[in-house]
Amino acid sequence: MISIRKVSKWYGEFHVLKQCSSEIAGGEVVVVCGPSGSGKSTLIKCVNGLEVFQEGEILVNGVSLCARNTNLSKLRSQVGMVFQHFELFPHLKVIQNLTIAQCKVLGRRNEEATEKALKLLKMVDLSAHAQKFPSQLSGGQQQRVAIARALAMDPVAMLFDEPTSALDPEMIKEVLDVMVILAKEGMTMMVVTHEMGFAREVANRIIFMDHGEIVEDRPKTDFFRSPGTDRAQQFLSKILSHNV
Repeated sequence: MISIRKVSKWYGEFHVLKQCSSEIAGGEVVVVCGPSGSGKSTLIKCVNGLEVFQEGEILVNGVSLCARNTNLSKLRSQVGMVFQHFELFPHLKVIQNLTIAQCKVLGRRNEEATEKALKLLKMVDLSAHAQKFPSQLSGGQQQRVAIARALAMDPVAMLFDEPTSALDPEMIKEVLDVMVILAKEGMTMMVVTHEMGFAREVANRIIFMDHGEIVEDRPKTDFFRSPGTDRAQQFLSKILSHNV
């Protein structure tokens, strides 16, 4: 579903991604973790075409982001993206946040888009808030709306860039619960997160990054039981003390 092949990226002289390669199969859940500044968010944004990389190739569902004839807008509509900050339209009601792209990008009739939106709001347990504005919701509720909005486009894969890092601790679980449901339903997911409890429950593999490199790419059981590098072991020893 997602193929990352020797991807390198620079910001000026700063080498932010260094020969990164990985393969994510359909239905697989891959958690990307590592210290701040390791390139995690940059890598996942490259997968969605939100960041331009200078070397290598990324294919999503067989389509190369580098090909001249690739319609990046169409590709992005097929790959859901959920950010650290919710990026909802503040002037639109929740239901409108879920229908506007369906109508303008996918060409759905408003009735069809609304029906889809209401089903997704029910899935994320927000049916009662359809007519509210984002400012009237908690952070956790806004993030669940953001997830529902991404799902409304019928994506082939979902990318999450630290979706719980801006939330209060009590709101994190409600967002992770939705992500667990998606994982168990077979959604292909790449998730940048430090929520190791989530990783242990639903991830198939863990990608550990440091200084722009993929240091480890291993099944979750192997990664948690016996990290293959000292750097990953140091990272886990610190972060697991703050995760259940």
